Amino acid sequence: MMSPLVARLLLLVCLVLPLYGVEKCTGNDAEKPNCTRHSEGGRSAYLNNMYGSCIQGPAGTPGRDGNPGANGIPGTPGIPGRDGLKGEKGECISEIFEEPWRPNYKQCAWNSLNYGIDLGKVADCTFTKMRTDSTLRVLFSGSLRLKCKSACCQRWYFTFNGAECAAPLPIESIIYLDQGSPELNSTINIHRTSSVEGMCEGVKAGLVDVAVWVGTCADYPRGDASTGWNSVSRIIIEELPK
Repeated sequence: MMSPLVARLLLLVCLVLPLYGVEKCTGNDAEKPNCTRHSEGGRSAYLNNMYGSCIQGPAGTPGRDGNPGANGIPGTPGIPGRDGLKGEKGECISEIFEEPWRPNYKQCAWNSLNYGIDLGKVADCTFTKMRTDSTLRVLFSGSLRLKCKSACCQRWYFTFNGAECAAPLPIESIIYLDQGSPELNSTINIHRTSSVEGMCEGVKAGLVDVAVWVGTCADYPRGDASTGWNSVSRIIIEELPK
């Protein structure tokens, strides 16, 4: 690469040498054919035209970017768009917000109920049902006994406000006895703790009278029944989500 000093010397040579080949005109010599008159401005133009192809010096330092220009004038608003096509009718969705389920149960208990009836209500327990679409689970636990000298059958069952469960089916338990002890001229007399249990649907919300009854079996004679002898009997009621 050429140094700045050498470049300047070459530029000076390009400017000075042509002066020796040009005759200076003075006075009447201006009419001579080989005489060229130069003014101060004409001399610069002459040199630029004749020797503009001299070696170019090194490029200067690039200038800095100018300041950003001011924002232009805002454009005019565009033409409003047209309405789109009508959409299809949406589905109607209804949301149902329910309260969280809370346990609801009750227990009624008796010590030595000793109820000896053969037909009728044995015990009852009042329960407050919170929802109509819920299910009631019921349990009776206690001592049951049946005796007779010939075949007999007794039935223990639940009612809800005086009616047996219809959905899905009645809640019941039976004891059947074929015969007694002829050789001793007496009957078998065994008391056993037993249970009557099930679930019932379709009971409306509100106050419900839950009761245990004793009755006869179909097509069989009744015997001598006993409920809750010498032990604790209880009814447990629980409301369950459907």
